[in-house]
Amino acid sequence: MDKGTGSPVGVFVMSKKFVWSPDNPEGTLVDITAEEQAEIDAMVANKDQTPLYVFQRKEAYPSIGDQLDALFHAGVFPQEMADQIQAVKNAHPKP
Repeated sequence: MDKGTGSPVGVFVMSKKFVWSPDNPEGTLVDITAEEQAEIDAMVANKDQTPLYVFQRKEAYPSIGDQLDALFHAGVFPQEMADQIQAVKNAHPKP
C-alpha cells in the first residue's frame, strides 16, 4: 500500500503486475493497461533522460527481502500474512 495515497501497491512483471491491498492480502497477478504499458515504454525509451538520483536510489535501497522483513518485524502486515511468514520462520529457524 502506498503510504502517501493509500493506493494498492503494484510491481510490474512483463505484461502483468502483482497487486496487493489490505482487501486482497494474497495479491493478484493482473494484466497491465494500455496506459500503463505506454508509461513503461516511455520510461524505457527515455532511459538516458532518467535523473541520476533514480539510479543512485535504486542501488542504495536495501534489498526487497530486507525491506519486507523490516515491515514484518514492525508489525505492519495483515495478521494472516504475518502468521504465514511466522510459520515459515518457525519451520526454518536461523541456526
